[in-house]
Amino acid sequence: MEQTYLIKYGEIAIKGKNRHLFEEALVRQIRLALERLDGEFETTWEQGRIYVEGGGAAESWEVIDALSKVFGIVGICPVKKVEDRGLEALGDDMVRFLEEGEYDLAGRTFKVVTRRARKSYPTESMEVNAYLGGRILDWCPQAQVDVHEPETVFHVEIRDKIYIYSRVIPGPGGMPVGTGGRSMLLLSGGIDSPVAGYMMAKRGVVLDAVYFHAPPYTSERARQKVEDLAREIAVYTGPIRLHVVNFTDIQLYIYEKCPHDELTIIMRRYMMKIAEIFAAKCRCLSLVTGESVGQVASQTMQSLAVTNAVCTMPVFRPLIAFDKQEIVEIAERIGTFETSILPYEDCCTIFVAKHPVTKPNLKVIERSEKKLAEKIDALVEEAVATTEVVEIKA
Repeated sequence: MEQTYLIKYGEIAIKGKNRHLFEEALVRQIRLALERLDGEFETTWEQGRIYVEGGGAAESWEVIDALSKVFGIVGICPVKKVEDRGLEALGDDMVRFLEEGEYDLAGRTFKVVTRRARKSYPTESMEVNAYLGGRILDWCPQAQVDVHEPETVFHVEIRDKIYIYSRVIPGPGGMPVGTGGRSMLLLSGGIDSPVAGYMMAKRGVVLDAVYFHAPPYTSERARQKVEDLAREIAVYTGPIRLHVVNFTDIQLYIYEKCPHDELTIIMRRYMMKIAEIFAAKCRCLSLVTGESVGQVASQTMQSLAVTNAVCTMPVFRPLIAFDKQEIVEIAERIGTFETSILPYEDCCTIFVAKHPVTKPNLKVIERSEKKLAEKIDALVEEAVATTEVVEIKA
């Protein structure tokens, strides 16, 4: 079934001279999202509006679902596109729109809002509103006009063609992926890191990811869980290169040489070092983690400062001020929560200390790390060299 959709965007509209670059990126992301559907689509862009036309075998709900995962879109409007055949014919088109949509306006309030982008159209917007409102009342005398707080708003956009719509389905907002640089996400099997990746992608950031695997202490099912999470967020972010690092030998060596209350923070620092190596190779500009202040011992302000000290790249933490319930709500909305709570442990939880230090001192941690000097560089090199890169697609 052929259908036309008007795509609304938000922040892009205030981008000034660079606006066209963001609009082009949004059109590109829309086309990529629709490629996964069974149908032919044409995406056009004119005068601050983007239109999607087509469908074929794809159902309308499938098209809307695909578009609702494209960052940059704030509204998806199924529209009736008609030719300009004069005001009376436009009234006929409005009545057909009501009949096809099976609108029940009896006892309900409405108003008509006309946007006359084509200024050569001979009738002023207010006159169009009044005429179409009258046609709607003729069609349903039990309806009432309310220009202040109507229950239903009928929109009419007069351009080269005329577009009629009333439904505005919310999009995810944000900026189109590809307009905000590239980052390396430290992805675990937990709830937080997939949400952090989603939120960075919402700001236009392209994501690569690194996962620290610790066989035989973590199972292949734990790794599969992380790949599944990457696939779920790739619906929003686009393809993700997932770097699977064998971290077992490094963790065992740290466990052998360092004080056990410092295990978590020292392991975390080496994870950040390795993630930064891959970030540089992938031309990323930053690292991204799912940390939130005070959530666990490794996420106190002091711990985060000690972790940051080992990095040369910026470390972005989009969940830094969120509480757990807020993070869970986003995970449920984007579809990662059920996968995240599967009972397959990652390497962090296997080697966690019973009583980890919550206020680490950088000099003390660096002194403990000197005990690793004999082998740690070789172990890091081996971990980097044996890392497997998996291309994850939605």
